[in-house]
Amino acid sequence: MFQLYEYVPKDTNIWETSFFTITDTNYKNVRVLVWASMNKAIPLLLMILWFLTCNKWWYHVILIPMFMFAFQLFGAINDKSSILDVVEIYWLIPIMMIVIPFVYFIRIKLMDKLVYGIDLKKIDAELEEYDRKEREQQNISGAQE
Repeated sequence: MFQLYEYVPKDTNIWETSFFTITDTNYKNVRVLVWASMNKAIPLLLMILWFLTCNKWWYHVILIPMFMFAFQLFGAINDKSSILDVVEIYWLIPIMMIVIPFVYFIRIKLMDKLVYGIDLKKIDAELEEYDRKEREQQNISGAQE
């Protein structure tokens, strides 16, 4: 798939087919535009496939490079963008601020349950039982006075 750019005509700024027309303004020619787009689109497609088929607990981390490639692909195709692969990290920081704590929270829950054998539901049930016994004890001591 990556070699698709070789089927684009050389040294032309407009490529017309029966399905679509590509007009290039920022690159030297249309072939360079298709090459830059394929550099971003193919890893993005592979990341999407990996994200959809991954069964590990950490698969949400794959979203970070997916969004990076998506922003880079948009920057490569966008006619108004003259700088390629520079400012995408600033757009990616808010996404990382959401995904990384979410994945870390899942990791903590799994480590507590599977590795350390801590079941939070059992701990909550025990605490409720202690609270119930303490209230009964206070009711008994209050009734005796």
